[in-house]
Amino acid sequence: MKTLCYFETCFGPIGIAAQDGAITDVVFGQETAIADITAKETLLLREAAGQLKAYFEGKRKIFDLPLAPQGTAFQKEVWAALLTIPYGETRSYGQIASQIGRPSASRAVGMANHRNPISILIPCHRVIGAKGDLVGYGGGLELKERLLNLEKGIRRQ
Repeated sequence: MKTLCYFETCFGPIGIAAQDGAITDVVFGQETAIADITAKETLLLREAAGQLKAYFEGKRKIFDLPLAPQGTAFQKEVWAALLTIPYGETRSYGQIASQIGRPSASRAVGMANHRNPISILIPCHRVIGAKGDLVGYGGGLELKERLLNLEKGIRRQ
């Protein structure tokens, strides 16, 4: 069974879930579709919240947490590729498709990106359209833009 705890952040409430000693989900807002959960704060969830807070404050660029996203083999391959995108940089869906050896799979990469259960920690916000446009983000395009601006050192007025 997963444990879930909500933490208030400058980006609004964020829920973090874990199971068997690894983070399984990061969700925005108070509502979640995570099944089979118990509301409980644990040391791991507190550590994850602390690392996210430091990231939001511009003090952390790399997360050091055990991650266990649940998905298909293809999705996990895409999510592993997302973890290689450096802080402050972006990649297109096509670039990720090429990176995993499937250059014609940019749409499938987009769907896997959309299904990423561990937002921010697995940086799906760093994936943009081929022409540099912001497209699709589970937390909304405004949040995606804020996260990218945060990583570029652009502070919101």
